[in-house]
Amino acid sequence: MEYKVTVATGTSEYSGTNNYVYVTLVGERGASERTLLDNPGLDLCRGAVDEYTVRSSAPLGRILLVRLEKQRYWVEDNWFCRYVTVTSPGGHSTSTFPCYCWLVGDVQVEVREGTAKKQSGDTLPQERAHRKAELQERQKIYRWQHWAPGLPKCIDAKSEADLPQDARFANEKRSDFERSLQFALLELSLKKLVIKFGKSWDDLDDFKRIFWQLKSSIAGKVVKTYQEDWFFGYQFLNGSNPRMIQRCKKLPSNFPVSGDMVRDYSLNQKQYIAAPLCLLYEHPDKGLIPIAIQLEQNPSRDTPIFLPNDPPLAWLLAKMWVRHAEFQVFQVLSHLLSTHLVVEVICVATLRQLPAVHPIYKLLSPHLKYSLEINCRARTQLISADGIFKRVVSTGGEGLLVLAQRGYKVFTYRSLHPRFDFVDRGVNKLKNYFYRDHVLMLWEAIHKFVSSMVSQYYSSDSEVEEDTELQAWISDVTEEGFVDAPQFGLANDLKTREELITLLSVVIFTSTAQHAATNNGQFDWCAWVPNTPCTMRQPPPTDKDAVTMGFIMDTLPDISQSCVQMAITWHLGRVQPDAIPLAQYAEQYFTEPEALRVIDSFREDLKEVEEEILRQNKGLELPYLYLCPSRIENSITI
Repeated sequence: MEYKVTVATGTSEYSGTNNYVYVTLVGERGASERTLLDNPGLDLCRGAVDEYTVRSSAPLGRILLVRLEKQRYWVEDNWFCRYVTVTSPGGHSTSTFPCYCWLVGDVQVEVREGTAKKQSGDTLPQERAHRKAELQERQKIYRWQHWAPGLPKCIDAKSEADLPQDARFANEKRSDFERSLQFALLELSLKKLVIKFGKSWDDLDDFKRIFWQLKSSIAGKVVKTYQEDWFFGYQFLNGSNPRMIQRCKKLPSNFPVSGDMVRDYSLNQKQYIAAPLCLLYEHPDKGLIPIAIQLEQNPSRDTPIFLPNDPPLAWLLAKMWVRHAEFQVFQVLSHLLSTHLVVEVICVATLRQLPAVHPIYKLLSPHLKYSLEINCRARTQLISADGIFKRVVSTGGEGLLVLAQRGYKVFTYRSLHPRFDFVDRGVNKLKNYFYRDHVLMLWEAIHKFVSSMVSQYYSSDSEVEEDTELQAWISDVTEEGFVDAPQFGLANDLKTREELITLLSVVIFTSTAQHAATNNGQFDWCAWVPNTPCTMRQPPPTDKDAVTMGFIMDTLPDISQSCVQMAITWHLGRVQPDAIPLAQYAEQYFTEPEALRVIDSFREDLKEVEEEILRQNKGLELPYLYLCPSRIENSITI
């Protein structure tokens, strides 16, 4: 019996191999010959789809597994296999076996046919044994650890180098990531040499001297308008941190002014970090504008309330302090905690508890890609004890952990659900809140997609309850990943389809749209340092009349700190050259026609969302385009 087998090699750099690769087909009735993949000429090159003949002495029945073996030839040469197809004798049927993994060293990998199956769908002993063995191996490789007490658990890896190859960046992405950071740091080094290292600025206009090659149209508008009150208020709605503003029906007792809206950051003051309270008013013509700012939590004679009719420099500095606090909260809570760390928990649990053939694994996997490496890099290079944040950000080092731990104590699953988030913050009626409007369109599209996909594989609530792998997954998420979140509020079991649909929608929304909203505008809103200072070098003012331009310049980041802020926000917020947009699945885990139709429908819904967002942005002086589906990555990769 002759079976036609095609083998697809990865398309990224170094995906091909010159090592020996063998294939064996494992069917219901036995196994084929162990066949060396060796055609005349070059085999298994980058991007190649090679065809082979595999023989068997008797019919194999339904093919259950494709066994791939790689053996070293002279030197080790890793191989990335995308998929294998098997055509039966006579060409009556063709089955696809998605692989999408690296074969590293002398190794054997067994790949299941692409039809998604829950554990209850596997009836043969070979299939059940394969599921069990796969998870046992994964649980040895992907282990939990505490990065720091009082925070979500993470992958057990000291650095990205400790991750398995399947969790690593592709070579092109790794090279681009490292080159872009080097480029940004080189440019800032040249700036420091030109402008004199470590020297304070003389005037606000001096900050323009670091706007060299790294520019954006929004950042240019920030330079011109950052001092205006309407622009200050606008950023709470559509800036880099649009999730903090909340309605306040009664002002806190420690903020003795009257008004309709309040912003309370509740930051810890340490080394010139203020804990500002900012009262905003929705003006019918001017939009959201600040009308009172208090820079400390406890009112006193040395804690004045700053007002718009105060001396202009005093009012400007008060707003800068608010924006400085915004930078800390945005980076640590809205960005790091609420997207990166949340998705890492889901990623680790998924790898540990769901086999590759499981429908939920197939659904989530593209939205978890690269999450582990980017978080490892963040922990070792950005927010570590000696990382970049330590050098230039007020909450760097221990302060960052304190802020994150305090935020985690009150962190809730409910806050990750956008509809509940807007209701709980009381912002459903705010005008020109483009972030909210676009998020709700995206949420509807994502929820519809997930609902349709879950319905393909779970016909009732009881099927959710009886899926032991799924229950192990949610248990791992809650009892391991979020074990130290006292108010998180996610149950350790799933009882209904709707609970599952909501959770999966939250995960995909968080790893795509929510991350785009908090990450992609970093350079736009933070490159002009006076608009969003990363640190402050003097304590908050206690005397409004004593604020001078010299005092402001001594307070704002110095030249070196400003250059680093600009470089890092550009590096993290820039468009990734290898970005895969939302729903454009480069790796086809699903093979069933019904599932593929659901994906096509999702893409059509997102196309309509994009068209509506572009329509809404026509004629806007400050366009809000971060949530165009074409600009949202399919996973957290930066």
